[in-house]
Amino acid sequence: MGGTDRSPPAVDAIAAVAVDHVLLSYLYLDEGNLDGYASLLAEDARLARPDLPLAVGRDSVVAQLARVAGPPARHRLYRVIASVDGVAAEGCCRCPDAMSKADGFHFVDFVDIVTFSADGLLLGQRRYYDTSST
Repeated sequence: MGGTDRSPPAVDAIAAVAVDHVLLSYLYLDEGNLDGYASLLAEDARLARPDLPLAVGRDSVVAQLARVAGPPARHRLYRVIASVDGVAAEGCCRCPDAMSKADGFHFVDFVDIVTFSADGLLLGQRRYYDTSST
């Protein structure tokens, strides 16, 4: 009757690539490796965060994140959830400036909702912060 091929559907494979790209994106941003980060983005990527102006296009997204990337930036992920059309990452990050405490930095919880292209490149990211502790 049926075949014995138990390989995951192509959509699952693309979602797995997207998860890898999401995980790498936090590493690259924490290291300040903007070239590595840019390599994970689709040409028409979008970034929406409450602490930065909306960025549209790979170069614009990279330019916006250059303002907050690199040490002492730090992301700690609690959970990553993937589906066929997106990835959700829940964690905390060390944030500067607008959400700063007396030492200039503090950790704040966030959720990123990331969409990806047909080849697994990061297409859109919308960040939500937990402001109850700020």
